[in-house]
Amino acid sequence: MRTLIQVLKTKELRNKILFTLGIIIIYRIGSFIPTPGVDYTVVQQCVGKMNNTSENFIGLVNLFSGDAMLQLSIFALGVMPYITASIVIQLLRVVIPRFEMLHKEGQSGEAKLTQYTRYLTIGLAVLQSTTILVTARSGALFNYQCSQVVPDGSVWNLIVMVLIMTGGTGLIMWMAELITDKGLGQGMSILIFMSICSGFLPQLWEIGWGTNGTDGNWGKFAAVVGVLLVIMILVIYVELSQRRIPVQYTRRMIGRKMYGGSSTYLPLKINMSGVIPPIFASSILAVPTLIAQFGNSDQSWVKWINSNLANTTSVWYIVLYALMIVFFCFFYTEITFNPDETADNMKQYGGFIPGIRAGSATSNYLSYVMNRLNTVGAVYLLFVALIPTVLIMALNLNTKLPFGGTTILIIAGVGLDTLRQAKAQTEQFQYAGFLFEDTDHKEGK
Repeated sequence: MRTLIQVLKTKELRNKILFTLGIIIIYRIGSFIPTPGVDYTVVQQCVGKMNNTSENFIGLVNLFSGDAMLQLSIFALGVMPYITASIVIQLLRVVIPRFEMLHKEGQSGEAKLTQYTRYLTIGLAVLQSTTILVTARSGALFNYQCSQVVPDGSVWNLIVMVLIMTGGTGLIMWMAELITDKGLGQGMSILIFMSICSGFLPQLWEIGWGTNGTDGNWGKFAAVVGVLLVIMILVIYVELSQRRIPVQYTRRMIGRKMYGGSSTYLPLKINMSGVIPPIFASSILAVPTLIAQFGNSDQSWVKWINSNLANTTSVWYIVLYALMIVFFCFFYTEITFNPDETADNMKQYGGFIPGIRAGSATSNYLSYVMNRLNTVGAVYLLFVALIPTVLIMALNLNTKLPFGGTTILIIAGVGLDTLRQAKAQTEQFQYAGFLFEDTDHKEGK
């Protein structure tokens, strides 16, 4: 609260907040503008008929777009193409040596990787927009509960709609970069945060109020709110937790100056993989469901998928979901954190862990610590990700919960990161106390 008050008192930070709010308003307005060629009345009827209780791939895309995907708006793809492109570029660092070299070059190399991410985002936007429009026209996007969403099915009309949706993705990417450069916080994370929160409160209120105040249950509402607060506190506590490994740097004589001799620490988070494992697991488990939508509903394999993988409360789904989260937790951390590279950098600058020899011994020690942290992080992710399923089964909720494991992790992570950046920028303007004692800082003087 103190950080927020200090931010509002500083003119430069107030301007950044207003700029960020302006971009968010433009983003939310674009989420309600329908793509030309879509029958908006039919789309609204289709959305009203849907009762999606699972956090599958379509649910994730719709979640990250702020319900714009099912509305088939110009921002229907949201930030999902950029997220996918960023993850793919990170994974390709293991396969393509050129990408790994660019990563090690520093700022210039990261700028080149960012450029590749933008190109891949546009390519994925073309692919995803085409898929969404084809499935919407066939009725598969809305579980075959309605049709004639796109009255004109000509090739030229579909090309124009794909170009408009792809242009909307490019505009979102540009607005996110504007927030990062001139606003407050990381732009893409802010837009994801606002997309999730846009439908959070209405869905939460619907549990207690129901439809027109008739079929709600305030007892279930209180239980959901209580569980939400407990999980949010747990997520914040774990996300702020660190395993600090002490590092000592030896003294070195370079020219006529002495360098080093300081003590510091290497911070390792408990959950280094972040929200990536639940996203990957949900996306992979949604692929068979999407394929089954194009099959005959009387076939045995389609019935098995619909009863086991399309149902988030089934035993098969829960077991596969848990195994994939554990796998991706270790896999993604192995890619993003390289113990050999960290040990080599420490050795190059004269650093060592007390009691551990530099080189391979340091690398083995870091691998040992990371495996232990990943084990705790995987259990933590399993607990957070499976809470919605447990609540659905325990409270017999027929509607989708206003939060899931992915939702909670994103809300807590983005909120903490934004407050951390706000506090860091606020401290840049709190310099008077270092120069004059007992003197209040007055802006502009």
